Amino acid sequence: MKITLKHTLVALALMMAVSSCDVERLPETNISDLNFWKTESDIKTANNYLYTFLPGFGNEDIWSDDAFGLSANSISDGSRLAPATAGDYNSPYNLIRAANNVLEKAPRAEVSATVLNRYLAEARFFRAWAYFSLVQKYGSVPLILKTLDENSPELVAPAAAREAIVDQIYADLDFAITNLPTITTLGTADYGRISKTAAYAFRARVALFEGTFAKFHSKGDAVKHLTLALASSKAVIDSKEHALFGNYFDLFQMAGEGRQNKENIIVKQYGVSNTERVATHNFYRGSLETGNLNPTKSLADSYLMKDGLPISKSSLWVMPDSSHKVFRNRDARMSATFMKRGDAMMTTKPIFDIANLVFNKTGYMFRKFANIDDWNSQASTIDRPLLRYAEVLLTFAEASYELNNAITDAELDMSVNLLRERGQIAKLSNAFVKANGLDMREEIRRERRVELAQEGFRYWDIIRWKTAETELVKPVLGNFYFKSEFAAATVNLTPDNIILVQAASFRKFDPAKDYLWPLPINEIALNPKLDQNPGW
Repeated sequence: MKITLKHTLVALALMMAVSSCDVERLPETNISDLNFWKTESDIKTANNYLYTFLPGFGNEDIWSDDAFGLSANSISDGSRLAPATAGDYNSPYNLIRAANNVLEKAPRAEVSATVLNRYLAEARFFRAWAYFSLVQKYGSVPLILKTLDENSPELVAPAAAREAIVDQIYADLDFAITNLPTITTLGTADYGRISKTAAYAFRARVALFEGTFAKFHSKGDAVKHLTLALASSKAVIDSKEHALFGNYFDLFQMAGEGRQNKENIIVKQYGVSNTERVATHNFYRGSLETGNLNPTKSLADSYLMKDGLPISKSSLWVMPDSSHKVFRNRDARMSATFMKRGDAMMTTKPIFDIANLVFNKTGYMFRKFANIDDWNSQASTIDRPLLRYAEVLLTFAEASYELNNAITDAELDMSVNLLRERGQIAKLSNAFVKANGLDMREEIRRERRVELAQEGFRYWDIIRWKTAETELVKPVLGNFYFKSEFAAATVNLTPDNIILVQAASFRKFDPAKDYLWPLPINEIALNPKLDQNPGW
């Protein structure tokens, strides 16, 4: 880990040496190119900069129906306008520029083909990572595969077809899969670097997104992408390089750090302690406790009862008359994800009793990543998991079902039932679905929602499933209003005594335009051949 920290510190030093950057140009460091690209160490140091683009903690779940912040969100409620500029557009191109720079200059080094290809594979992985973030949001964007200067014609080229960009992503990931070391080979010393299974797992993510987007939006070759998603996720499973971590709550604490946790496939690293750190974040105190990210009733209701049935069907569900009873006989992951009475909270209030409605507008509070020491220091080094083995299992199950409109019990046992076992709920089977009038697709999607809650997936899932137009126009609801427990506050309630956070009348979603993001206006002004997305 100390070696990894050292490498990341070098990357941060390189980043500080860059005086400025934009979508077209990333200046070189103060080290001359003629003197730099000589050794394996040089290439590795240059590649370290790519890792700084891995996303840190954010509040993207408020775009979806899983969470709400201190106020309404314009993406979630459909009120946003096309921006002048957007970091979501420029930052990926900065990463693409940096990756292209490595791909062009690393071959100058006096290293073996095996060593060279390993680092070229890292660069191509990160280029794929950047392009996927662009495709998710904007669909078709310019495809740039070399470094540009002020006179490059690509600066005013039209956007490439979505399918062409995705094919390039697959090509980059294929190269990465072939040339990257396994996570076992990387070991503790190089923990955190991209591995062969990371490339497989990310290819599975891309292919599932594109396959389901094509299927439900009736655009593109769904079978092609879903077949690749199934094969890629199965390759990770068959590698035996990964396994689920035993305790779901500890997975998001310091106990889940490092190579000993075989569930994490890609992480954003922060360090091993406050005295041995690369960077810190303030996600718990700055987002969760202060109300910038609060779970909704829609998410809460998604958690099953212990018998494997939803609250609408289970005999175990009893209308709660106090806050802690909301969690009785539920999926254990709910208690690990939501704060409940008796949980450790923060220095000024060591034990949680009820959410503060001044900040936690829904009357719920997230618990994942909550840590009293981090609240006190405001400097957490808990890593952000970006791709977990649990996601791979969910991808396998969903891809199999969407390809065949069916899934076998054996496939369920090797995927979602491993997650349900950790959540301490009944297994999912075809007979169980039939006997209880359930829908297999919905149960697989439910499993994904609760397992990956608060990790930034929900918005993109309802986009690719084409259900955002149904889910995002619903009112935002919170907890039951337990008057004897909540402090006095002005709060709107439904007739059923549920906290009403935002009424449906204030929410809209236009299927003709909102499934893609608007391109920044300044980018269109700079490139007349770049067309705005429909409806914007």
